[in-house]
Amino acid sequence: MAGPVRVMVERGRKKPVAVASAFDWPGWDRNGKSEDEALQVLDAYRPRYAKIAELAGLAKEFRAAGKLAVVERLEGVGMTDFYGLSYRSAGPEHAPMSDADCERKIALLRASWTYFDDVASRVSAELRKGPRGGGRDRDKIVRHANGAEIQEFAKKVGINTPHDAWRRPEDLRAHREAYCAAIREYNSRGAWARTWTVQYVIRHSAYHMLDHAWEMEDRDLSDGS
Repeated sequence: MAGPVRVMVERGRKKPVAVASAFDWPGWDRNGKSEDEALQVLDAYRPRYAKIAELAGLAKEFRAAGKLAVVERLEGVGMTDFYGLSYRSAGPEHAPMSDADCERKIALLRASWTYFDDVASRVSAELRKGPRGGGRDRDKIVRHANGAEIQEFAKKVGINTPHDAWRRPEDLRAHREAYCAAIREYNSRGAWARTWTVQYVIRHSAYHMLDHAWEMEDRDLSDGS
């Protein structure tokens, strides 16, 4: 991954929103009101994502990554307009990965889980509210992030885990192992994960975990403020 960081930009169809996704680095997706703003926010999160790369054993590779380079622009979908989400696969994500590339991206997905679990273990149970007093507290975020993966994302590759498995560490570990094995198997067959590409399954799962991990960090009340 030395050289420029390849980025896909999805633009809203009806609203002024854009999402920039560094698709070679699953989970490093950010949005803004314009392409320029989305790219600025994405680059601002580089130090935060470096912690994920380090957990994945890819710190040296990430440090060698160059500037952001937009290589693809796509029109987004409803999820882009209303939630600021990347909800399309980049062109290179349509092809099956080599075994090595698949393991690299799985390592980054695993790192996102590790980081999320660590953040959840150290932030305050009650989190700082938003301008209108909204926002989930820690335990609801943990339930939501793990629950969405179990009930939605993992089913794309045929994993049917009991919805409350996130409550038991041993069951959550087993779910994650099964999820990684299924990703490998689908990739080896060149199969689609229903309407998603396998690479997008990894990227969206990592993004969802990291987005909520960073949210918890930003809203943490442990510092007493």
